[in-house]
Amino acid sequence: MVHPFHPWFGRDLEIVKRRRNWRADRVYVLGDAGELVSLPAEWTDLAPADPFVVVAAGRAPFRTADLLKLADEVARLRSGAGSVQEILP
Repeated sequence: MVHPFHPWFGRDLEIVKRRRNWRADRVYVLGDAGELVSLPAEWTDLAPADPFVVVAAGRAPFRTADLLKLADEVARLRSGAGSVQEILP
């Protein structure tokens, strides 16, 4: 696991299967209780590293595109067009 914010970061996982579904590259691994867990392949070392992450070398924890999406979502929520309850189950 190479995703820095995932609880399994740094852990070696046994890959059971890798699939590409609906343009999503997923890997299936065995969880702690032996259950099948699906993860994005980019969270593992099977996918090539995100070029932004490589160039940032740990200096920028967020990508610009993701921060812009977040800012748009916050603005939408503040305008009354939605609520946190609509986003969170």
